[in-house]
Amino acid sequence: MKTVGVLLSGCGVYDGVEIHEAVLTLLALDRKGAKIFSMAPDMDQYHIVDHLTGEAVEGKRNVLIESARVTRGEIRDLKTVQASELDALIMPGGFGAAKNLSDFAIKGKDTEVNPDVSRIINEMSDAGKPIGAICISPAVVARVLSHKHPEVTIGNDFGTAEAIEKMGAIHKACTVEQIHIDKQNKIVTTPAYMLGPTIKDVAVGIEKLVDAVLAMI
Repeated sequence: MKTVGVLLSGCGVYDGVEIHEAVLTLLALDRKGAKIFSMAPDMDQYHIVDHLTGEAVEGKRNVLIESARVTRGEIRDLKTVQASELDALIMPGGFGAAKNLSDFAIKGKDTEVNPDVSRIINEMSDAGKPIGAICISPAVVARVLSHKHPEVTIGNDFGTAEAIEKMGAIHKACTVEQIHIDKQNKIVTTPAYMLGPTIKDVAVGIEKLVDAVLAMI
C-alpha cells in the first residue's frame, strides 16, 4: 500500500487549509487505496479570520489542532514526520499555505518557509519521491526547491506567477481542470481554487493530480 502524506495548514480557506481541496485530496487518495498520513506543524496560526465576514478577529489558534478538525483527529505533528515514512507528499492550498506554512501572502517573492515544511519538502525531493501541490501551495514548493528550478502552476494569475518565477521556479499557465507535471523533479501541481469557480471544477484537477502522484511512486 502506498503511503501519501497530506500536509495541512489549519481549517478554513482564509486562515488555514482550503477545506474542499483537503477533503477532495483525502477522498481521491482513499478511492485509490492509498494509506493517508496527515500532518501539520504544531504552531500558532498567523491570525484568525471570521469566515462569515472575512474580517480578522482577536485570539490564537493552533495549526495542528485546527487541522485535526479536517482529519477527524488522525494527524501527526510535522516535526515528528520523516520522509522515510512516506512514498509521496501532497499539499492542499488555502491561505494557510501562504500565511502559516510560509509567509508568501505577506512577503511574496521574499517569502520564508516554516523550517519543518522546508525540511520535509527537501527530504522528499532529495529522495526522489513525488510531491503534489494544489492552489497556492506550489509557491511554497517553488521557494523551497528554488535551487532545482521546478516547474509549477497556480493557474494564470500574473502577479503570483511573476513572484514564483522571481523565486527561481518556472510557471506554466493551466486551466482549473489541468495539471502540470515536472517530470524531472517529480512535482505535480494544479490551480484548484486559484481559478475555481466551484467544487466540481476543482475536483477534476485534484483527482488528476492524485492519479499522477501515485503513478510516480
